[in-house]
Amino acid sequence: MLVNRSVPKCTVIPELAYADVGEAAAWLSKVFGFTVRIRIGNHRIQMNVGDGAIVLTERRGGGDDDGVDVAHAVMVRVEDARAHHDRAKAEGAKILRPPTDFPYGERQYNVQDLGGHFWTFTQSIEDVQPEEWGGESGEL
Repeated sequence: MLVNRSVPKCTVIPELAYADVGEAAAWLSKVFGFTVRIRIGNHRIQMNVGDGAIVLTERRGGGDDDGVDVAHAVMVRVEDARAHHDRAKAEGAKILRPPTDFPYGERQYNVQDLGGHFWTFTQSIEDVQPEEWGGESGEL
């Protein structure tokens, strides 16, 4: 799997929403010893947790109109996002966004599972320094 400095190396990455991601990052650092990996504006922070990672996201309302849970989500790194998408779609998964290439070097798609949970499947397609797309590096 290609390494991209703009995404954690671990395979499964929980995403947790908070009203104030800066406050949450400070608390998680102080209380649990997590460290900031990448800060993205004031709406998203990747944090190191041992050999894993979590992503803090800005809380948006109480969910969307489709019943998708946006308070917590899971990101999973895959070798081929398009092939993964095609399989999920063929098996009847509810695709929320088809595979899309982003300037931070990832190809991602979003899907809702049978329980209403939000999933992002991501493929590293380029190694991009976070500062190249507006991120701010911490402890990579």
